[in-house]
Amino acid sequence: MRLNLFWKLAFAFLALLLSVLIAVDFFAERALRSEYESKAFAELFAIARIAQSEPLLLPSAADASGNPLILHDWVAHMSASGVRVTVIAADGAVLADSESNPATMENHAGRPEIRDALARGDGRSIRRSVSVGRDLIYYAVRQSLPGQPLLVLRFSLPLEGGNEALASFRRSLWLASLVILLLAGGISLLVSRGFTGRVERLNEFSRRVAEGDFRPMPSDGSGDALQALCTSLNQTAARLDRTIRTLTEERNLSSAILGSMVEGVAVISGAERLLFANPGFAEILDLDTPPESGKSLVEIVRQTELIEAVRQVLRGEPRVEAEIVTGTLRQHFFAATVAAVHAGETTGAVVVLHDVSDLRKLERVRRDFVANVSHEFKTPLTAIQGFAETLLAGAANDPHNRDRFLQIILEHSRRLARLTDDLLKLSQMDADRLELDIRGVEVAQLVEGCVETSQPRAAEKSLQLSVELPSSIPNVAGDRRRLNEVLQNLLDNAIQYTLPAGRIHVSALIVDDDVVFTVSDTGIGIPKADQPRIFERFYRVDVARSREAGGTGLGLAIAKHLVEVHGGRLWVDSEINQGSQFHFSIPIFESHPRLQTIPHK
Repeated sequence: MRLNLFWKLAFAFLALLLSVLIAVDFFAERALRSEYESKAFAELFAIARIAQSEPLLLPSAADASGNPLILHDWVAHMSASGVRVTVIAADGAVLADSESNPATMENHAGRPEIRDALARGDGRSIRRSVSVGRDLIYYAVRQSLPGQPLLVLRFSLPLEGGNEALASFRRSLWLASLVILLLAGGISLLVSRGFTGRVERLNEFSRRVAEGDFRPMPSDGSGDALQALCTSLNQTAARLDRTIRTLTEERNLSSAILGSMVEGVAVISGAERLLFANPGFAEILDLDTPPESGKSLVEIVRQTELIEAVRQVLRGEPRVEAEIVTGTLRQHFFAATVAAVHAGETTGAVVVLHDVSDLRKLERVRRDFVANVSHEFKTPLTAIQGFAETLLAGAANDPHNRDRFLQIILEHSRRLARLTDDLLKLSQMDADRLELDIRGVEVAQLVEGCVETSQPRAAEKSLQLSVELPSSIPNVAGDRRRLNEVLQNLLDNAIQYTLPAGRIHVSALIVDDDVVFTVSDTGIGIPKADQPRIFERFYRVDVARSREAGGTGLGLAIAKHLVEVHGGRLWVDSEINQGSQFHFSIPIFESHPRLQTIPHK
């Protein structure tokens, strides 16, 4: 590992040397080949001058090919210098050649040196010979003598001599380079060993700092530039350590604060892209996955009010407040505050979403409560006042009307008394002043007692009332009187909203550590939109029928509160015209020993 840098330098030096050698080899080859070709052409030119000084003379000018002996002797004489000699007629036919049989050679009229010689007087080329199968250097001259046929004399030399010289040069060059490389590598290894080790230690220190290990590197006491660099790196690492610790603490604190906030917080860039969002932001907007940083705002947010508020801030407004609503069946209300944020030349917006659903719900419940209480009290009070005035006006002397009016006054007064009792009971529950005598309550006795009480009313409407309980079911931990009130209320509602000849079924089963009671009916059912609100005070699905039956609209609200103070819960499953199933759970007595001795107040 310590010699990594050295080997990198060595490889770099080797790559540079190879590049130089390849360049030298390339240019040297071109220079040597050019020089050899120049010398070869000069030699061929000299031989051509000799041939012109000793011209080929044929006895018959009409038929050059008819003098083979003269041609052979002249070609043999000219090739004694080591060159190849070829005699070619004006039509390109080969008349004689010093190395090949002219009868087997093809017409040479298309050879570049022959064309140039016929056209200009001489020609040259370097190419591969088809006749002898090797690369040759050609030089051709035109012989045009009076009384003699037009001939082309061609002289050639092989390129092998130049290639052999080039190969010899290459061997010498590469051998010398290898020796230089070995000597330079050995010297560099000796000189760079110590330097490389120190550089590797600096590299290891930098790697440790990058991984978060800021321990200082020990000094080697050399006092050179590397030692000064080591001291500077140690100081930089110490400053980085302090800075990162501070930033980490601030980040962890900010993350903890933002992560624990129920409010949704998001930072939007000037380009309307998300820079940051805490978990509460995704939860409030009901996103399946936390939004990714960098996404466009319109890809994440579907509430136009929120998008418009952000755009107003990005256009220059310092602060914009709005209220957005999410959900359709179960709406949630959120107060959105969008404020401008500036970081240098960058402008963005900070969005804070605060859940005000409970506040809006409480406001609605308060308004409904005041309106409903006023209405519930006004109806019986108006009836009592009217009939009392009628009696005082003279109807008291009429025995028949007097008794009927007094009966109406009595019924409305009883309704006022029931309403007052329910309101007092809810007031005690809200103030946590409802006393419970928690004991072990036998499920069978509780159910049978309520069913027996409801049987007469069920018989009046020809309703079939049935009970299904397990053979052995444990006692529940509760106040018998309060549990009886809950179950009786559910049975009364089932009887009230089930059409004649319908069925009502009461059952109980063990689920984990609770006993779950169920009251099922085949009544008119409850719309999905009304189910979340039926446990609110004074809320009625069928207002007319509820008041005709004498209901106060507080029964389910009281039942739910009583079940919750017992440690259970109350819920409903219902479909229109398919009936309803009300369920409530109560803890098993043996599973809650604390409730056996401590009453709830």
